[in-house]
Amino acid sequence: MSLTEASGPSPLSEIEIVQNPALCAFALWRFGLGFQSEDGRPAILPLAFLLLPLVLHRPTLEMINSTRKASGLALFAAKLGEQRELLFAVHERALALRHLTLQSIGMGVASGLLTLDYDVATLRANTPEPDAPKPKLPERIRSLSGAAEKIGYWFSKVTLNQVASTLALEF
Repeated sequence: MSLTEASGPSPLSEIEIVQNPALCAFALWRFGLGFQSEDGRPAILPLAFLLLPLVLHRPTLEMINSTRKASGLALFAAKLGEQRELLFAVHERALALRHLTLQSIGMGVASGLLTLDYDVATLRANTPEPDAPKPKLPERIRSLSGAAEKIGYWFSKVTLNQVASTLALEF
């Protein structure tokens, strides 16, 4: 038995705390609620892979939170484009976070937060029970939660091709 095994499990790193499938499943659920807020239609699956690269990057998260919901994706992308490296990095982060996104979708489906329709490749956020108590979220999660819902709303207003061209992405 090594010294690290004898002392118990190692503490989680900051990255492991933030980039864990349970927290990200919650963010994807809030994204889905935002996407479905107007007409109830579920998000197409490729859009789910853009959420984590946007909300798990602090400068980008701050830009999302400082952009009003009514301003839309185009204004957010314009703010992001003022620092071109941030805009172009979204694609690379999406590739790097694919595995975490898949794990998070799986956890969201397993926990009942999300429903994945394999036939049409859509992701639906299941609505909470009307009498379910609202959880008290820590401040650091509240900003992630609101940003995820805002991105879902923004994405619901445009097509997949418009999302891709606005954020300089390739699918």
